[in-house]
Amino acid sequence: MGDWWTFLIVRDIAGGTTRFDALAKGLGVSRRALTERLGALVEHGVLRRRPYSQHPPRHDYVLTPKGEGLLPVLVALQDWGSRHVMGDGSLDAIGTEAEARRVHALAGHAVPGLASEHWTVLYCFPGAFAPAAEGHPPGWGDIPGAVGCTLESLTYAQREPAFRELGAAIRGISTQRPDQLLAFAEHARLPFPLLSDQDVRLAAALRLPTFRVAGADRLKRLTLLLDPAGVVRAVQFPITDPAGSVDAMLGEMRLRAGAGADRKVGGDG
Repeated sequence: MGDWWTFLIVRDIAGGTTRFDALAKGLGVSRRALTERLGALVEHGVLRRRPYSQHPPRHDYVLTPKGEGLLPVLVALQDWGSRHVMGDGSLDAIGTEAEARRVHALAGHAVPGLASEHWTVLYCFPGAFAPAAEGHPPGWGDIPGAVGCTLESLTYAQREPAFRELGAAIRGISTQRPDQLLAFAEHARLPFPLLSDQDVRLAAALRLPTFRVAGADRLKRLTLLLDPAGVVRAVQFPITDPAGSVDAMLGEMRLRAGAGADRKVGGDG
């Protein structure tokens, strides 16, 4: 892992680029160098080969559990670079210009494992806790952008019927433990599930912006609108008004629903 190409290869494979030609093109690395590094990663149990064609023999490279154990390292390095290299070193949950460019570049990319029969609003948040549960770490309220998760979730809960009418399901996600999220969802009576990215697999796969506080990685607040194929069609980041972002996303869905109806009428005519 001392070779910097190795981390880039693991990063891209975590993001869904699993085939040799695509890795070579995306990374701009020579085929010889890529062959050597992929072979070493397989030999050391970080990757495994998964056949997808027998004639000719072809395979994907996928992470093993040992490889998935590197994902928090990738997230930590990314956070360090965003904060101390591209940023001024201050701790915040809002986001830098470089992070905004990276997140908005997700438009057109598929989110692993989130294809469904409907549109999905996936809102990422730093952390929300039920009153009786272990709460936010010390100093949480002093971190710019960290406060507002409960308000955001409650606003989505209030607007859920309108989203459902437009054919969109809502999902919230954070790096909290599943039991913490379940306790908060039950306390807030949310009509949609909250997902846990405790192992930061999604954060690493999509290179989502994070910040580290009290020894834990937290997602910065952002929202993705996914079509039924799980492809990102709209991005909200940075978000400085948690409740306002919900209404903005509802407006986005209404525009898309209206455009779909217009195309249908045009096609019938």
